[in-house]
Amino acid sequence: MLILIMVASLGVLVGAVGVAAFRISEREHAHSSALPATADGLSADLSAVLHAIPGITIILDEDDEVVRADAHAHAKGIIHGREITHPELISLARRARRAGSLISRDIELPRSGMDDEAMLDFQVHAASLPAGRVLIIAEDRTQHRRDAAARREFTANVSHELKTPVGAISLLAETIAANPHDHEAIARFATRLTREARRLGNLVQDIIDLSRLQSPEAPYEPHITDCRAVITAAIQRQETRAEQHDITLNSPDTTRIPPLQVWGNEDLLITAVHNLLDNAVRYSHAGGVVSVTCERDEEWVRIHVADTGIGIPADAQERVFERFYRVDPARSRATGGTGLGLSIVKHIVADHGGTVSVHSEEGAGSIFTMTLPVADREGQELS
Repeated sequence: MLILIMVASLGVLVGAVGVAAFRISEREHAHSSALPATADGLSADLSAVLHAIPGITIILDEDDEVVRADAHAHAKGIIHGREITHPELISLARRARRAGSLISRDIELPRSGMDDEAMLDFQVHAASLPAGRVLIIAEDRTQHRRDAAARREFTANVSHELKTPVGAISLLAETIAANPHDHEAIARFATRLTREARRLGNLVQDIIDLSRLQSPEAPYEPHITDCRAVITAAIQRQETRAEQHDITLNSPDTTRIPPLQVWGNEDLLITAVHNLLDNAVRYSHAGGVVSVTCERDEEWVRIHVADTGIGIPADAQERVFERFYRVDPARSRATGGTGLGLSIVKHIVADHGGTVSVHSEEGAGSIFTMTLPVADREGQELS
């Protein structure tokens, strides 16, 4: 019922936009003193209406080139420059133009233009506008259609993971209470108690972060973000921990690197790079080296985090981004790992239209690579 109401509401909005566009077009044709158009050729009134519509909004001209698109269309990889990146959307737009009416369809699209199994579910509405233009409204329904079994699995995993540190804290506290005069034992158990409490705090925070990323009620507002600043901030957050573990952090000279601009949220991207650095430091031996490098081409920004650590077995490399998966559970517990850091990275990068991958050899270290689409300022949302 809720979905039907939302579809009906979007239909009304699309109809309103079409009517508004028609009336404005007539007014501008009849009177040379009409409101001035914005840089994309749309009237100020129509641009204001489009800005108020929820979801991703795109306007195509009669040749299927993008006239106007908001930041989310760039961030989700739906458009690049002045072109729609998915043939399904172009086909839907052409059908709406021929029919001269509103057409709605559920479409599954890849998260980015790269080879990637992750898909996004969109509810797409295409409506014909005057002068051969087409309005596309796309609502990302991926989170709404999340499988119930996956939610139950996550809840079960969280319950299991929380029991271990909570049980350890309870046992240690009882032991200390039972030996109030054994100062040596109290000092030893207090240290372990502090470690388990810190581990529990990290786990709870990672669960909160992952839940927020998976929540459809907490979208981020994408902006042009320079990954040079992201890399610098992430390294600064990790410097103290690296020093404590005698790990050398090698960072690129960002002053000599051209802009690495992407559509996204700077805080989330900092979290993703920091989590990769934290993972690299956690699984490196004392005296090891963790290096960050970056590069870009016309379409992609790539951030590489390499370490000289213990490496990952070949049969485990496809699973390291799963929630709570640990290659070495004993080492993870000893270092305070929660098993959620890489899963958080995967969600953040995917929400920015990119992918994260790993190349590793046991005993020779690992290289994690975040690949993000370059921000194309041409066609970005106009104020």
